[in-house]
Amino acid sequence: MKKTAILLMMLTIFSKIFGFARDIILSYFYGASNISDVYLISTTIPIAIFSFVGVGISTGYIPMYSKVENKKGTEKANQFTSNLVNTLLIICTALVIFGLVFTAPLVKLFASGFEGETLDLAIKFTRISIAGIYFSTLIFVYSGFLQIKGNYIIPALIGFPLNIVTILSIVVSARTDVVVLAIGGIIASMAQLAFIVPFVYKEGYKYKFILNIKDKYIKSMAYMAIPVIIGVSVNQINTLVDRTLASNLAVGGISALNYANKLNGFVQGIFVMSLTTVMYPAISKMAAEKNMEGLKKSVSEAISSINLLVIPATVGAMVFAGPVVNLLFGRGAFDAGAVTMTSSALFYYSIGMIGFGLRDVLARAFYSLQDTKTPAINAAIAMFINIVLNIILSKFLGIGGLALATSISAIFCTGLLFTNLRKKIGPFGMKSIIVSFMKILCASLVMGIIARLSYNSLLRIIGANLSLVVSIGIGAVIYFIIIYFMKIEEVDTMINVVKKKLKRSVNND
Repeated sequence: MKKTAILLMMLTIFSKIFGFARDIILSYFYGASNISDVYLISTTIPIAIFSFVGVGISTGYIPMYSKVENKKGTEKANQFTSNLVNTLLIICTALVIFGLVFTAPLVKLFASGFEGETLDLAIKFTRISIAGIYFSTLIFVYSGFLQIKGNYIIPALIGFPLNIVTILSIVVSARTDVVVLAIGGIIASMAQLAFIVPFVYKEGYKYKFILNIKDKYIKSMAYMAIPVIIGVSVNQINTLVDRTLASNLAVGGISALNYANKLNGFVQGIFVMSLTTVMYPAISKMAAEKNMEGLKKSVSEAISSINLLVIPATVGAMVFAGPVVNLLFGRGAFDAGAVTMTSSALFYYSIGMIGFGLRDVLARAFYSLQDTKTPAINAAIAMFINIVLNIILSKFLGIGGLALATSISAIFCTGLLFTNLRKKIGPFGMKSIIVSFMKILCASLVMGIIARLSYNSLLRIIGANLSLVVSIGIGAVIYFIIIYFMKIEEVDTMINVVKKKLKRSVNND
């Protein structure tokens, strides 16, 4: 499981770097402007509508396919997949019609600060981009299918065709018509689907027109997915409130939040998503086999591994928020005001980085136990806290206040999940997790101080961007040296694995 997670991390790093190239190009041509705000809102609305379906699929499909395959065989499981695809396409059609009929109210709901030409353009963009949920649906299902078959690589690579097409559409739109941005989003989704389908067929799946919405497995999956969908709707309400308030706080406010969130998502995508993608099928199997000790150990290891990687990233993002944003986006139409807004949002998002990561791991633990209600209830409580804090903190901190509210609510939600999981499965190594956490935090703080001092010293000699890169490198070396001597179990395990591999290589030579 760890080897696969490491491989996924490597692939995700390349994919995320490519994704950053896309965001940098968007910021270069459009900065934090009304056009970039319109583009981001037009992509957010379909995601908000579709994510109800998408997360339900990703949570319920994998265990349900495995159940059908174990009881009825692979052919029946593939028929179940076709039935699910057809059922979802009908749901998507209803959602698309809804989106097309109520486009204007939806845009006003997500960005109440839009007026005049900006509002008209947002409506136009959204009417084009909403059709993309058809392709997203199929991508969700087929990615889950490949993961069941042990193929984690292809789902991890689908970001590449998406980013290539999106980058091309940004460049072309800047030289022709901005509407190309919205059209490019649809073509990008089509490219992702075209990329993944051949590999799905290679694994033995063949699409069949089967439609039986009364199928007991479809019903079981729907029942399991309903609390997850409620939890997702809560998250979308958070996004709605964030972006609505941002659209009223400043022109480009939505874009600043988006760029900062992408940087935060970079860490989450590399470390957290890679671990949870591999962990979820494994712990689902353990839960089905009543192997609670194995499940507890896997969850505990995942938590400690995320702490090991995300805590130093948190400190680094807080220490270098301004320089990082300036390095990545500070050019072209992305002016000093945009850098300041985005840096503020990144700083405050970073505070909750560990909360976002651990929340996902703990939620997966509940899902593996087929308890989807607890995470949904906790998410609802966190939503209420987030909305209240959004209103209060945005008055004092502006865009940064919205990010801080999100971070505080994520940390609170994670605390609730820890408490509830311990009640559900009993002790799962909290003492060792806390000890490990404190060691990693101390090492990260020392790293942050030394890295910042290095940056300040080098700034006078070699310039801002090179100083940043060198300082991050120095900080990383310091961090790994410190944790090497701190006797952290996960670190010792990784070092022993590396030593064994090197010893084998020497013996083979």
